[in-house]
Amino acid sequence: MADVELPNPEELEEQKGKTFTRRVALITGVFAVILAIASLGGNNATKDMILAQEQASDLWAFYQAKGNKEHQYHLAKLRAEMDLAERGARMEPQLRQRFEAQLNEMTEQERRYGVEKKALEAEARTQEHERDLNRAKDPFFDFAEVFLQIAIVMSSISILSGSRPIFFFSLLLAIIGVVLTINGYVLFMKLA
Repeated sequence: MADVELPNPEELEEQKGKTFTRRVALITGVFAVILAIASLGGNNATKDMILAQEQASDLWAFYQAKGNKEHQYHLAKLRAEMDLAERGARMEPQLRQRFEAQLNEMTEQERRYGVEKKALEAEARTQEHERDLNRAKDPFFDFAEVFLQIAIVMSSISILSGSRPIFFFSLLLAIIGVVLTINGYVLFMKLA
């Protein structure tokens, strides 16, 4: 009968430990990739929020300038209407015609600035909405980063200690981090 060599139980235990270590190390690398994605999302949300705020502020400044111009033309139009009403009958027909043409031009400019102002208001509100959307996304990325960083640390501890419960705890933290990262991108849930 051939000799069958039985494996040494210590070697089996060591090999089992190496398999656990390799798997946990690989999964920890996946945690790090997800952390990088969460970090990128958070950075982009912050940049987009700041950019949208700057653009909204610029648009509101243009809106105010258009409003001032509209108001100036309105006052000039009122003044011209009063002058025309007061002196119109005594004016020469050629001068009266120029005055009426100028009055029509002021009315048109007042209307134009009013229309431009409304377009600027709509665009500013769009930028404010974009800012608010990115402001709502940002905390989810922040929380995701925290959970994923803790998951990586706990996973590393499980490798050093060979503890499966610590690894499963790190896996739970990573799952929470993944859910928060996904929510940061799609925003299916908002904070109050």
